[in-house]
Amino acid sequence: MSQSTDQRPPSDSPEYTPEVGLLGKIPIGYARRHLLLPCTGPEGELVLLAGDPSDSFAIDETRFLVGPVRVVPIPPETILRMIDSAYEKVQTPEREIVEGLSGEWELDVEAAIEETRDLLESPDEGPVIKFVHSLIFRAIRERSSDIHVEPYEKELAIRNRIDGVLYPMVTAPRKWHAPVVSRIKVMAGLDIAERRLPQDGRIRIRVGGKEIDIRISVVPTSFGERTVLRILDRSSLLLGLEDVGLDPGDLSTMLRILSRSNGILLVTGPTGSGKTTTLYGALRRLDSGTKNIITIEDPVEYQIRGIGQIQVNPKIHLTFASGLRSILRQDPDIIMVGEIRDPETAVIAIQASLTGHLVLSTLHTNDSASAVTRLVDMGIEPFLVASSLTAVIAQRLVRRLCFDCRVPYSPSPEQWREIGLAGSPSGSFYQAPGCPACMSTGYRGRAGIFEILVVDDRLRALILTRADSEGIREHALARGMRTILASGAAKVREGITSVEEVLRVTREE
Repeated sequence: MSQSTDQRPPSDSPEYTPEVGLLGKIPIGYARRHLLLPCTGPEGELVLLAGDPSDSFAIDETRFLVGPVRVVPIPPETILRMIDSAYEKVQTPEREIVEGLSGEWELDVEAAIEETRDLLESPDEGPVIKFVHSLIFRAIRERSSDIHVEPYEKELAIRNRIDGVLYPMVTAPRKWHAPVVSRIKVMAGLDIAERRLPQDGRIRIRVGGKEIDIRISVVPTSFGERTVLRILDRSSLLLGLEDVGLDPGDLSTMLRILSRSNGILLVTGPTGSGKTTTLYGALRRLDSGTKNIITIEDPVEYQIRGIGQIQVNPKIHLTFASGLRSILRQDPDIIMVGEIRDPETAVIAIQASLTGHLVLSTLHTNDSASAVTRLVDMGIEPFLVASSLTAVIAQRLVRRLCFDCRVPYSPSPEQWREIGLAGSPSGSFYQAPGCPACMSTGYRGRAGIFEILVVDDRLRALILTRADSEGIREHALARGMRTILASGAAKVREGITSVEEVLRVTREE
């Protein structure tokens, strides 16, 4: 409810200066309609000028956006002049995203449910609309990969995943949940009235000259619909193989694998470990203009010029398996399958690799050796796996230390041993306490760490005997394979990441 109100309305307000830093949070249409303007008072305090102090609902909404403020009544004609004058001088970054968003879809807010209708009047008015747009802008600005909109019994929590880690961003009143989710649904073209079933959608925006796709997932929970917005910055998928974190030795091995005209290359790792970025880097390296390259993906995350890309669509029975069969009739040289999810897809991919095609795909396993046994466990005959598989790349993403605040330090002997290094700590090592440039996290950006298992004749013989993953791993290590942990330790020695970060992403190993 409204806090204290100053009952001495000024006849004019030269002593009140509009707070420019807060104007971006309040759309001008909303400010003019409700006669509200955040200002700095004569003693430097934050106040809210109000042409209609009785409009307690609008005042409370504005307080949510700008923080606790004292309300100062002011004549309507005076505040209108001040609002127009203040907003003429402001072009906020948030306004940029609103303008970018507004050109990408037509809003049909008449379909909105009654309780949210007033907050969804137009793309330029209403605190909820501004709130959602600001959430998206902030996430893009802070390099977030996901925005989590999480309803609870008494509040609405917003969390962003930045460099693979979830951070709390803001807590909003519980009553904002339905309007916020409805706004997101409108933007994604989803059914606003449907709250019982999961829904998926997509938004495409342009911010700062960059095209950004946002995938929307809405699922019903006991406290309401939980929504995740996955931000797909297309430019981040344009990395070449030399930019994803491969050291010179691993890069040379990778290029040798890609020079083959047939066989299957698998990239493994958990969700969010950079597999798609690595595959796209490989495709761009292979795209010489003399090859027919076709992919089937779910979803197509970036359009690569010169490559045919097919989007999986289960609604019309276009699956990885059925799409792969069709691709084989397109005279392909190189095929990329977004993910091997089932035995049928695995069999077709392996058969394609045995008939003169280079096949690239992903598999969800923790390490490279487990990918081999996973294929056998899916029912693929060992002789097919042995004759088709050329290599498996397991990978993780580690956060890069912020170079603006990193400082030298000496890791403890226990940490030294835990990341697999022998002897006593020696050399230069870094940690980062955090600074404004990295939002006080100590990290900014990510790099890959890799484990590349190359299939040789001895390994093929082991596969034929149905050797377990431990036996396959022991052979690969004896042949010189570097583990993900060792790759991470090398990044620590180079000052790229920290001991703690390598242990965080490899602990399940």
